[in-house]
Amino acid sequence: MCAEDPNEILKTHLAIPVTDQISIQESDLQEHFVRSSGPGGQNVNKVATAVQLFFDLRRAALPDAVRARLMQIARRRINADDVLVLEAKRFRAQEQNRADARARLLALIRQAATPPKPRRQTQPTRGSKERRLQNKKRRGAIKQTRGAARAFD
Repeated sequence: MCAEDPNEILKTHLAIPVTDQISIQESDLQEHFVRSSGPGGQNVNKVATAVQLFFDLRRAALPDAVRARLMQIARRRINADDVLVLEAKRFRAQEQNRADARARLLALIRQAATPPKPRRQTQPTRGSKERRLQNKKRRGAIKQTRGAARAFD
């Protein structure tokens, strides 16, 4: 018989699909349950329903480009140890908050997985050039009238 907890063994082998090419391991996620603020009466003071989800970016099997974009997108939520911390306390139930935190993590990784669209330089149209020059002339004419008052003899 194995002395380890069967849930821990199962947890280390589960993969959560993010995209067709990217999946994260269940073992890369750490969850801490804390007391939540807000409505709930006495239940708030007794039950830890809020979830803090920790995702270690250094250990995660993410492509380098996705990892870099994720660090750029979620830079406020990443601590000094390169661990992404998400807190979910929107719901009163612990399972709902847990699902919410995981869904937000997957959404962030999916957003980072799509490469940014390269900017294509364009030329200004003839009409936009003409409008710009007309506005410059109009502003210049207005400023011409702002000179010092001339004395008439």
